[in-house]
Amino acid sequence: MQHRAEWTSFPLTWGVPGGACDSHETPEATALRETAEETGLREHQLRILDAQVTTGPYAADPNRPELAGGWQYHTVYALADEELQTFPNEESLELRWVPLADVDSLDLLPAFAQSWPGVRAHAEKLLGEARR
Repeated sequence: MQHRAEWTSFPLTWGVPGGACDSHETPEATALRETAEETGLREHQLRILDAQVTTGPYAADPNRPELAGGWQYHTVYALADEELQTFPNEESLELRWVPLADVDSLDLLPAFAQSWPGVRAHAEKLLGEARR
């Protein structure tokens, strides 16, 4: 989990590393790039299990005309073979491995909090399948 820096949108909340897709990227490629930038974890250390749209699409924001409407959050699920050391960049106050059962105890980024029940259920399903 990523404890978001004070200068980010929704500061001091917790979420997962992420960011906007470049025009040529898939959600999976974006997740790998953003994870590397924000945590130091590299593609060869992770195995992508699945990706799904978890919130949105959102309408355009008249207060931020540079942002087009129709965007949505994708959650990309990945697995590492072990708990890996992370290296936070300036977007994070802290990075922490958090058991699924404990995520609810954190002050979550609002969009992540909205999606969390479904994300948790899907993550538990994927973990069960990966352990077989």
